[in-house]
Amino acid sequence: MRDEELLTVPEVMLRLKVGRSTVYDLIRTHRLPSLTIGRCRRIPASAVRDFISGHMEVAA
Repeated sequence: MRDEELLTVPEVMLRLKVGRSTVYDLIRTHRLPSLTIGRCRRIPASAVRDFISGHMEVAA
């Protein structure tokens, strides 16, 4: 099994160039998968890449 990089919400904010509420909205609407470890929300880096590529395909 390959190690998956888990990103924090602020890291996702920087990668997507959006605000905190937008990231949590994407998580809440299941457009961006995430997991909770303790009280911390983590988003797999591959989920962010998939989200970006999905939007690139729609825009093309």
